[in-house]
Amino acid sequence: MSKTTMEDRATCLIGDIHGHISKLQTLWSNLESSIDPSAFQSALIIFLGDYCDRGPDTKSVIDFLLNLPTKYPNQTHVFLCGNHDLAFSAFVGVLPPPCDGSEFRETWREFEHNEEREGWFKGDGYEGMHLQGRRWAGVFEERLNVAKGTECKGSIYDAAPTFESYGVAHGSADLVKAVPDEHKRFLADLVWVHEEDNVCIETSDGKTSCKLIAVHAGLEKTKGVEEQLKILKAKDTRIPKVTALSGRKDVWGIPEELIGTPTIVVSGHHGKLYIDGFRLIIDEGGGIEKNPIAALILPSMKIIRDTDAVAETS
Repeated sequence: MSKTTMEDRATCLIGDIHGHISKLQTLWSNLESSIDPSAFQSALIIFLGDYCDRGPDTKSVIDFLLNLPTKYPNQTHVFLCGNHDLAFSAFVGVLPPPCDGSEFRETWREFEHNEEREGWFKGDGYEGMHLQGRRWAGVFEERLNVAKGTECKGSIYDAAPTFESYGVAHGSADLVKAVPDEHKRFLADLVWVHEEDNVCIETSDGKTSCKLIAVHAGLEKTKGVEEQLKILKAKDTRIPKVTALSGRKDVWGIPEELIGTPTIVVSGHHGKLYIDGFRLIIDEGGGIEKNPIAALILPSMKIIRDTDAVAETS
């Protein structure tokens, strides 16, 4: 592996926020206090997706993110699309149409056997809605999420707090009008994947310059990387469930063709903080109130949380 001689640029990888505005504000303050001021002002900030649902104030989270380029004009901000954000986008009608001219209702077919159990949305506009929009705004009758040990909040996506943050009852088509245009543009502009060259990372062999691929859940290990990147860059909405945004075990590792090459694959989504060589998963919060929101700083590999006392003591 070649060592870099370039000036190190701070890169901040920020995990899933899920509507927790106060945690986001504190985490941002802690990041600003933990990084050299000039380095922070020019940092690359990559948000790993899932800005909505579960937490109390999605609206304020998006307002905060929208204001960052004005407050920090020399930073570079990347906003990845998470599976929750894709579903929110689908409901408010800002997903790009399928590239083959098909209708969004085609995305229902494979999963129609789950419609009753998951309580898919059947209100105004559902006929032309992507599968994930219908699942997001539906009514999930099971009250307990067994996997997380938490109570479900409205839908299988825990979307009720997002509706409420815009002053609308869960499952109401009125949300489409209640979401401001600038928030719809934010959702429409979210990228499904982001690539960077020459990102530095500290390893056991020293500081190394790597390629970085950021995607909300990860890349499938057994599929070609270029094939996956093509789908993600195109935002291919013909796909009912985008594995790179919503997969679990199948996107946990690094694709076989990238093993042995200095390529960082970074994700959120999994409700864990996991660091194994060049595979980074930054989602310690998982949208659960008691858990912190975490960020990872490169090249130092320093972990910063909203629960740290950095801001108060620096």
